[in-house]
Amino acid sequence: MKRKNWLLLLTFAFVLSVLAACSSDNTNVSTDSDDSEKKSDEKVLNFLNPEAIPSMDPSLATDESSFIYLGATMEGLYRLDNATQPSPGIATKHSVSDDGLTWTFTLREDAKWSNGDPVTANDFVYAWQRAVNPDTGSEYGPYMMNGVIKNASAISSGELAVDQLGVKADGDYTLVVELENPTPYFETLTTFGTFLPLNQKFVEEKGDSFATSSDNLLANGPYTISNWDSTSNSWVLAKNDNYWDASTVQMDKLTFEVVKDPQTALNLYEKGSVDRMDLTSDLVDQYSTDENYVVSADTFVYFLKFNQTTSEALANQNIRLAISRAFDKEALVNEILNNGSIVANGLVPTDFTPMPETGEDFRKVSGDLVSYDLEAAKEYWAKGLEELGTDKVELEFLADDDVTTKTLIQYVANQLSTNLEGLTVNIKQVPKEQRLDLDSNMQYELQLSRWGPDFLDPFTFMNLWVTDGGNNKTGYSNKEYDQLVGDTATKYATDNVARYDNFLKAEKLLFEDAPIAPVYQASRAQLVSPKVQGVFVNPFGATYEYKWADVGE
Repeated sequence: MKRKNWLLLLTFAFVLSVLAACSSDNTNVSTDSDDSEKKSDEKVLNFLNPEAIPSMDPSLATDESSFIYLGATMEGLYRLDNATQPSPGIATKHSVSDDGLTWTFTLREDAKWSNGDPVTANDFVYAWQRAVNPDTGSEYGPYMMNGVIKNASAISSGELAVDQLGVKADGDYTLVVELENPTPYFETLTTFGTFLPLNQKFVEEKGDSFATSSDNLLANGPYTISNWDSTSNSWVLAKNDNYWDASTVQMDKLTFEVVKDPQTALNLYEKGSVDRMDLTSDLVDQYSTDENYVVSADTFVYFLKFNQTTSEALANQNIRLAISRAFDKEALVNEILNNGSIVANGLVPTDFTPMPETGEDFRKVSGDLVSYDLEAAKEYWAKGLEELGTDKVELEFLADDDVTTKTLIQYVANQLSTNLEGLTVNIKQVPKEQRLDLDSNMQYELQLSRWGPDFLDPFTFMNLWVTDGGNNKTGYSNKEYDQLVGDTATKYATDNVARYDNFLKAEKLLFEDAPIAPVYQASRAQLVSPKVQGVFVNPFGATYEYKWADVGE
């Protein structure tokens, strides 16, 4: 689909209305005038997106953009509010059994899909079963539900039928969920995209076409999406009049356009064509005193992934340990990014979660586990080369194709090649959707990846690297690590002190094995028009919440 310029479209529409008025009688002139006035009263905000939306299928989505637009067009049991607390969505309330294993949700009876069908408990049962069904090929279904919802692990591994999942409909408007173990953060889990409902009849009618275009989607949230297919560079969110809380939604439309070039984005912002843009490092100093300059701390952590199955060199622990320490992260965040991002020397981000007894930040207690240390890097490198019986290593470095990422990986590749004698790094940049596919199929060697939390607990980061985990995709396996992380959801499910002690031990072990190398924790430096009101930035789940968006003066 061709990229559409929204100003051009509005101008064209205006010209047509004027021509129609000039060629009609007085009655039609009055009607056209009323229509024109109504159109001018529309509330519209215009935004950019760094890439096309990889997926609008809740079972298959794995990335930030997908979950943002799923969150805008759909609604689960609960939705995060401006205080990052679960607020009523399709569920109006819930109760939990004394043993913490059975959660019963009461659903509202006025919720509808955009085709007019009621949203029922069966829609959740179908969607959750679909997410853990191995035939679906979902990464997030098993990741989010295994070890949490009863029988999810056995179902996702093909040992049990999907109808054995611990989720049942008790009539149309009561959903009963059985858990494997007490999970105090389960309420926040239900706000996440993987737990969204699906209209079974619609999904099965569409078949392979489901979620591939606007015509093959249903919404039950604040907005519907139009002018979108899987390759679109622009799309529109329009107010969903069938949404149960439509009276709260103030915006008529939100438009989005994919722009990867920072200067193009800046030009659009300065013209007033878009209302928010991300600033790259070379623009931060220029605009840091602008009254509309905003820096938002983020909980996304970027890291290098080492694929131990496609590279003999990366299967060597000493080689991984060397690469982890061979690039200057302080220079990277201060000079290359220059947007408020901070060095990451561990996996769980700074200011994300406190320790249960002391309230100290987990990151501070766990400490710096992988710092820039050129001397140590060279020692590990020499050991690794000796073990491999070679003096040269060549690696392919996979990353997204946006401008900021290009500058960043060129810096890292240069640092590695300069600091580790005999190392050649070949850069491969591809669109994000293609990178995600290559990652899923483990068709890479070295990769720049990232993770943002899906719920407010260290488990959302630590569970990534368990053996054969849906998001592991590195070939890493350590039984001790698996046990430490697994016990936080089973043996110590109700003992938060013991859970966090296990998380500390697991994170230390992770970086002794070095399946990944932490790089930085992101921040966003942006120019945001003052007329953008009520758009919340979430520390986990969908990055942006648009339900309460409005236009200010």
